[in-house]
Amino acid sequence: MKNPASSLNSKNKFLIFGCGFSGSFFAKKIRQLGYTALTSSRSEKKDPDSFLFNSEIGIIPTKKTFDGVTHILSCIPPDKNGKDPVLSSLKDQLKSLSLEWVGYLSTTGVYGNTKGDWVSEIDNPNPFQERSHKRLNCEKEWLESGLPVQIFRLPGIYGPGRSTFEAIKNKKVRVISKKNQVFSRIHVADITNAIIYLLQNKNSLKFYQIINIADDQPCSQIEVIQYCYDLLGLTMPRPVLFEDAKKELSPIAQSFWMENRRVSNKLLCEKLGYKLIYKNYKIGLKDCFLNSKNL
Repeated sequence: MKNPASSLNSKNKFLIFGCGFSGSFFAKKIRQLGYTALTSSRSEKKDPDSFLFNSEIGIIPTKKTFDGVTHILSCIPPDKNGKDPVLSSLKDQLKSLSLEWVGYLSTTGVYGNTKGDWVSEIDNPNPFQERSHKRLNCEKEWLESGLPVQIFRLPGIYGPGRSTFEAIKNKKVRVISKKNQVFSRIHVADITNAIIYLLQNKNSLKFYQIINIADDQPCSQIEVIQYCYDLLGLTMPRPVLFEDAKKELSPIAQSFWMENRRVSNKLLCEKLGYKLIYKNYKIGLKDCFLNSKNL
């Protein structure tokens, strides 16, 4: 990745809260680029690049952990009360630092159900699910924190080891048909690379506090599943109508089918100039397929 007139330098130090799928991918990439990145863990690890953080039982990082920190990325979801765990535990500590940037990974779920219409950053949030209300509350906490924060709203995330291929392999895929239903998605590599692109070009780009990171092609879930079965050379099971399938779905699974929207990436890709690695699910899933060792 080119680094012209970068606002990043070798002295930058990242703290990453929440080292799940997206956080781990970001940490690996940022280290490959030569920056220091420490990742949170809820339990003791021997890894020198990890630090303890478990807000539920009052475990917070040591003061030494914050020495020299310039950038923070939070991937931690809201707590059961809808509060942000990082800000609830560390807001004063963070405000005492000379932070250049803070990123927060949120969800496009805050837009709610648009019945398939496009949504962009200028649209008012209208969350439908309780979990999305909590996310929106955390967004507001970050935006009102006084920190140099940037919110990234993400749709369904997939990537190596976390895609429809794994669901097929583990016999957990459900082929459900719902008329005119579409989902947006994003490859985990594009989350990381988009954020790094914005940081590297921060001095030359207009700063936006809220940015969607999504690919170019929202589509039905059946299209994605069919494509995976085709790559595997297998026959996709016959689809089941949503109305027939929903009685067997968990409440959480049902909730994903109750929202229908297309997420626009025009701000990121047209105004800010980021070029997607995986413009659509076919490119991204084919890469997952070709790099898989277990299928």
